[in-house]
Amino acid sequence: MKRILLTLAASAAMMASAHAANIGVSMASFDDNFLTVLRNGMEDAAKKADGVSLQVEDATSDIGKQLNQIQNFIAQKVDGIIVNPVDTDATAQMTKLATAAGIPLVYVNRQPADVEKLPEKVAFVGSDEKKSGTLQTQEVCKLLGGKGEIVVMMGDLSNQAARQRTQDVEDVIAAEPCKGIKILDKQTANWQRTQATDLMTNWISAGLKPAAVISNNDEMAIGAIQALKAAGTKDVIVAGIDATQDGLAAMKAGDLKVTVFQNAAGQGKGAIDTIQKLIKGEKTEKVVDVPFELVTPANMAQYEAKN
Repeated sequence: MKRILLTLAASAAMMASAHAANIGVSMASFDDNFLTVLRNGMEDAAKKADGVSLQVEDATSDIGKQLNQIQNFIAQKVDGIIVNPVDTDATAQMTKLATAAGIPLVYVNRQPADVEKLPEKVAFVGSDEKKSGTLQTQEVCKLLGGKGEIVVMMGDLSNQAARQRTQDVEDVIAAEPCKGIKILDKQTANWQRTQATDLMTNWISAGLKPAAVISNNDEMAIGAIQALKAAGTKDVIVAGIDATQDGLAAMKAGDLKVTVFQNAAGQGKGAIDTIQKLIKGEKTEKVVDVPFELVTPANMAQYEAKN
């Protein structure tokens, strides 16, 4: 009887081991509020999943370091890899490495440049950036009455999201009813609050008097707000994207007029769900969309606990 029980226990352990999934995760940066929520979303989803363990690494915004992390995951023979890419133009090499090793790969949040050519066992979980800047700029256009001068703060231009969000702004103001809006200047602040403060300060010092600041994310929008306050400049519409906790706090204070909810936790859970399906050999969409949603002072309360 004892021998039978031991055999059953061993069999159960082997079955549990067979279903366990060791997943390597490379994040572009730990030093980013939105990506922290995304990372927490993945970790929470992994804890709730049966037999899923994560090995999470910080690429510190270094593409070389991120490629090394992926190579290390492959050498460790992980069951799956999740990547939040530093440079979305470098994803083709990452895809090639994972595919050659036969390891499922999921990109999360930042759309890979080769998204339309992703092979089997590779997918992208994120939000359609064509909608983010469009929702944001349409609302700014509404607040401006379709006319006025603006400045645009761009994210890291190696990132597809920054390029697309900026293009969204240009596309919206190129058509009615927003043709009366003109861009005074557009520059990158690399997603960073401090860089955005410096950039806004420089614009103010140069004599620019925009009616609105459209920022590719909330962090830069907050930096712009800080600079505007320091200069005593009032009545400038500031818009961001992500609906982070800091962004919503700025909106509650009356400083941020527009943001767009990007579901960080939802993207994190989606990445875990998708990599599990790929590991099990199940079919999944190549692009798993997590929709953007416009956030204004009128509806911000429903988003306060989401990011």
